[in-house]
Amino acid sequence: MADEFDYVIVGAGAAGSVLAARLSEDAGATVCVLEAGPPDRNPWIHIPAGFIKTMANPAVTWQFRTEPTENTGGRPIATVQGRVLGGSSSINGMIYNRGQPADLDSWAQRGNRGWSYADMLPYYRRTERRIGADPFDRHGREGSIPVTDQDWFHPVSEAFIAGAVAAGIPRNPDYNSGEQAGVGYFQRAILNGRRVSAARGVLKPAMARPNLEVRTNARACQVVLEGKRAVGVQYQSRRGGAVREVRARREVVLCGGTVNTARLLQVSGIGPAALLASLGVPIRHELAGVGENFRDHYAVRVVCRAKRGTVTLNEMARGPRLVGQVARWAAGRPSILAVVPSQVFVFWKSFEGLDVPDLQCVFTPGSYREGRNYELDEYPGMTAGAWQHRPQSHGHVRARSPDVWEDPVIQPNYLSAPGDWPVLLGGLRLMRKLLSTPEVSAYVEAETLPGPQVQSDDEWLDFARRNGSTTYHLIGTCKMGPDSDPGAVVDDRLLVHGMERLRVVDASVMPTMVSANTYATTMAIAEKAADMMRGRAPPAG
Repeated sequence: MADEFDYVIVGAGAAGSVLAARLSEDAGATVCVLEAGPPDRNPWIHIPAGFIKTMANPAVTWQFRTEPTENTGGRPIATVQGRVLGGSSSINGMIYNRGQPADLDSWAQRGNRGWSYADMLPYYRRTERRIGADPFDRHGREGSIPVTDQDWFHPVSEAFIAGAVAAGIPRNPDYNSGEQAGVGYFQRAILNGRRVSAARGVLKPAMARPNLEVRTNARACQVVLEGKRAVGVQYQSRRGGAVREVRARREVVLCGGTVNTARLLQVSGIGPAALLASLGVPIRHELAGVGENFRDHYAVRVVCRAKRGTVTLNEMARGPRLVGQVARWAAGRPSILAVVPSQVFVFWKSFEGLDVPDLQCVFTPGSYREGRNYELDEYPGMTAGAWQHRPQSHGHVRARSPDVWEDPVIQPNYLSAPGDWPVLLGGLRLMRKLLSTPEVSAYVEAETLPGPQVQSDDEWLDFARRNGSTTYHLIGTCKMGPDSDPGAVVDDRLLVHGMERLRVVDASVMPTMVSANTYATTMAIAEKAADMMRGRAPPAG
């Protein structure tokens, strides 16, 4: 006989970890979590700078790649996601970023009741354990995920901030307060020099409960259906291995992420009829929006070579200097081993006259080799990058075969909407401007990428197409919306339209992109979902 639990959760990433912890607080409810990856024992996971190692490690990641397109210079783009306890929270850049209130207000305006920023603010606060100043009293203090300020600073970063302020961009002490515009240092999920993933902060403490079982190396390959009702999940531990089944008395909840959740629904017979027919998958429930509405932030970076004698991250990560940094980290002192990949934020406007920022820009006193992922340059360098908050371009995720061991087609259609071009170009020109302020110029020898020869809009756009990349902020393939929306996959309770006892709780339900990294909002979505599933009233603001 198959194992049986009240709830079966597919995926132990940010959403799955939060949901499992909350549901298992009810002693009378049994919960089983199926995680496709291994336990989070790899030591590089817990060292913040270790993301350079884990991002390229297929043992703990899904090494997804997008389809090549003209708008990416014919390149496929690596779109890595976490495949380990904690999911992408175990390999990401650890930046904590809620975005703008208008992001969620727009969700509510689309007919999703209870999803405005005012509705969601208590759920952001529930997850947070803000350590440090909270001048606007907008943060939580008792949550499981520490939100800390940076403690390692570099003179070039200080110069970049000073230059931005001199250029008219205000210093913002807390971009998560609801007022995002400005420049400053990112908040991050690091405590005492170590990453605190959703697995470490939320799931691990809950795993001591007898009513919660977490199974690793368990790749879901089918949602088990009886008519229009989800009753369980089948999974395998290896390709071609035995298929096991775990049954759900109450609900099956998909938390596999934007790519995997859409793919699992499709191979289970839930999705666009034409796609399922092409795969040879029997149609159990036609739902046109499954896998559509895929969105991501497309980032482009400007790189400068620093003047001789400037010591950047490039030099600090090698030789005797690295030994010294390791020693500092081991002693609990500020070190490059405990920094986020992008240290400085700039939330600003692509054009004067906009009411709120439409750009997220980042700066770090280091640079990577052109065309290489996370391989530092041999010379001292610095990098500034920009991307559009709310891209209009959207694509799809589609299973390539019924076999979940074969990667799906991921087509983001970056820059396919002409309206995205001027925003991105405005961001790149802003980055060049900020790298040319007197404060920063004192450290700059030359712009190396794209170089001063790139000046016109067409030249900038060509550069962006050939050099841009993902920010790993994948959303939207199971978007939330009322049943009057033909592209909606889940309703405002995150239940799959037309199905029973099947829910989606991850970034795939976001109907539009948030003006932020997606981690914080994904956890808040899971907090809200847990209350809905437990029949609890929303918390007071």
